[in-house]
Amino acid sequence: MSLDKFNLPRYLGTLPLFSNMSEDERHRMAADCSLRRMERGRLIFSAGEPCAEFHVVVVGQVKLFAVSPAGVEKVIELCGPSHTFAEAIMFMGMPYIVSSQALTDTLLLTIPKGAVLREIERSPNFSLRMLAGLSRRLHGLIKDVQAYALHSGVQRVIGYLLGDKLSESEPASESLVVSLPVSKAAIASRLSLTPEYFSRVLNELETAGLIHVDKRDIHIPDTARLANYQAH
Repeated sequence: MSLDKFNLPRYLGTLPLFSNMSEDERHRMAADCSLRRMERGRLIFSAGEPCAEFHVVVVGQVKLFAVSPAGVEKVIELCGPSHTFAEAIMFMGMPYIVSSQALTDTLLLTIPKGAVLREIERSPNFSLRMLAGLSRRLHGLIKDVQAYALHSGVQRVIGYLLGDKLSESEPASESLVVSLPVSKAAIASRLSLTPEYFSRVLNELETAGLIHVDKRDIHIPDTARLANYQAH
């Protein structure tokens, strides 16, 4: 698809942050945005670079990562379609504190700080939606810290596979297919596990009859059984 033919105002209307905007407002916002194709492996930004915008993944997968002084990489977040990132740093006026890289061929939307501040001045509702998005991100980070501190590696893998279903008081018994959007190594790093341990956990769950691994597709015959396996 040609980027010239991409209906950016219409796409903005599909995102929660911009869905309540009028058509004229979305056209005004779209005029300030940029849309870029990022080939797999390309760095989007590096830690230390100035941040004056935030980003939306339209198509593809992006990782946010940090590198230790010893050269060890840690995946901080995996961002798929409609996922936004870098809003908090943009508002703080700080340089990027992590780096970002396209894990697949990606279509990336970049929204400059000036356009965001203009809409905040025009619309209190827009401000509230932006705050809600940042609050969800903070809540997710808190959950991550709790998982790393309190949950075993097996529990973290199960939590990743079941996602929001795990937060239900009594997960329903249903079948589910989870397609891993990126490599197992990237997901393992996101969960603070080694790739080898991540693979061992998948093998353990498959041996127990709780999942069936078919390349990147994880078939879960009974989500309730998998959720209850955490007690073991």
